[in-house]
Amino acid sequence: MPLPLDRSAVPDYRRLGLEGRAAVVLGGGNGIGRQVCHAFAQAGARVVCVDREAERAETCAAEIDGVALFGDITKRADVERIFAEADERVGPVGVAVDIVGMPYLEPLSAFDDAKWASQLDLVLTHAFLVMQIGGRAVAAAGGGALVFVASMSGQVYLEKQSAYGAAKAALIHLVACMGREYGPAKVRVNAVAPGFVRTPRLNSMLNEEQWQAIGEMVPRGKVGLPEEIAGPILFLASDLASYLTGQTLTVDGGITDFVRLPKLW
Repeated sequence: MPLPLDRSAVPDYRRLGLEGRAAVVLGGGNGIGRQVCHAFAQAGARVVCVDREAERAETCAAEIDGVALFGDITKRADVERIFAEADERVGPVGVAVDIVGMPYLEPLSAFDDAKWASQLDLVLTHAFLVMQIGGRAVAAAGGGALVFVASMSGQVYLEKQSAYGAAKAALIHLVACMGREYGPAKVRVNAVAPGFVRTPRLNSMLNEEQWQAIGEMVPRGKVGLPEEIAGPILFLASDLASYLTGQTLTVDGGITDFVRLPKLW
């Protein structure tokens, strides 16, 4: 028996559903965060650029006609203030993107208690605060999306990144759990896990010869650029990803699941 003719409605796939929505980008003053601010602004969102450094936040916000806020998002009071001010300045928050995080590149054996706690703050504690405080704000707005930046370090072993990787692995698990918890509130929670990306911080640490060597290891044949991470973040926040939650999308040029073998035959 032939299938019935499909005459179901076809949505406008060109629309991301971000026009006029308030989007808070935490860690938005530089690198991936700055590109995310530009991406959301181009999609029609009202963007709040948040950074720990006021000058970075203000510079990026000026580029996109957005709003600049600053603070330490590892502190509950600052996160509460940021979301409250965002609501006052641009309206109910429909999207929050958390890009904050930095590794301490040392063997785990070299960590003392203070450095361990600081690494967790820089990677995990603020994500918990954004999920809790930002998630409530997005739920109160009628639903929307939270997007976090994880890392390939949370999926595979990288030298001198055991502490960072453990925190990112916990973030990936939190995203999976919160996708379920927030489902009834119509809040989607997802993450991207970048590979090697030419951020300003890494550019200050690596020279061109080192970048070239890394690029040669990546199946895609190149290291990533900040805008190549901003695109998937935009997708996860948009209506195109309306049925996607609790997931971590690896954006790494193919290196995470790639095993380089010596010549065997």
